Amino acid sequence: MNHLAHVLLAGPDEDTQLGGLLADFWRGAPDPAWRERVRAGVALHRKIDSYTDGHPVVVRLRDVFEPPFRRYAGVLLDIYFDHALARRWSAYSNEPVDAVSDRALRLVDENRNWLPPDLLRFAGYMRANHLFAAYARRDMIEHVLNGMSRRVTRANPLGEGGGVLWENAEVLDAGFAEFFPQLQAEAARLRAVAMA
Repeated sequence: MNHLAHVLLAGPDEDTQLGGLLADFWRGAPDPAWRERVRAGVALHRKIDSYTDGHPVVVRLRDVFEPPFRRYAGVLLDIYFDHALARRWSAYSNEPVDAVSDRALRLVDENRNWLPPDLLRFAGYMRANHLFAAYARRDMIEHVLNGMSRRVTRANPLGEGGGVLWENAEVLDAGFAEFFPQLQAEAARLRAVAMA
C-alpha cells in the first residue's frame, strides 16, 4: 500500500493518520517521544504492509510482472493500488479525497518541527501536484514512477513501469477490487485490537 491507502486505513484518529503517513519516512522503532497514537499509526502501517505482502491476491498479482519488472512488483503494485483507490474513492470512503489530502497536509504542517525532512519534502510534493486526487490520473502515476526510478541508486526499470501497469490494468483492477475490502476489514480489526 502507498500513502493514500495508509491514510485511509489509519481510521478517523488524526494522530494515527499522521503515523500512517510518517511510517514510510522513518526507519526503525517509533520514537518514544512521539504521541501514543502516532506510534500506533506507524505500527499499524507496518502491519498493513505485512498483511498486504502475504495476501494471496497480492502474491498472485506479482506474477503478472515479467522480468525486469518482477523484482519491483511490490513497488509497482503499491503505486497502482493508490491509483485504483483514487479512481474509485467514493466506493471506499464517504469523505472527499481532497479533504483527506488537506487534512494530511495540515497534520504535517502542525507537526513539522519534529517530522523527518523527507516527509516535509513529500508534503511539498503533495501540495504542488494536488495529491492525493491526482493519483487517479495515469500521467501522475508515470510521473511518480519516474521520480522513484531516479531516487533508486542502481539501474532500474521503474521509469518504464507505467506501460506494464496499463497493459495489465484489467487484471490489477480486479485484484484490487477483491483485495482492498479485505484489507479494510483487517485494518479495522488491527485498530480495534490496538485500542483494546
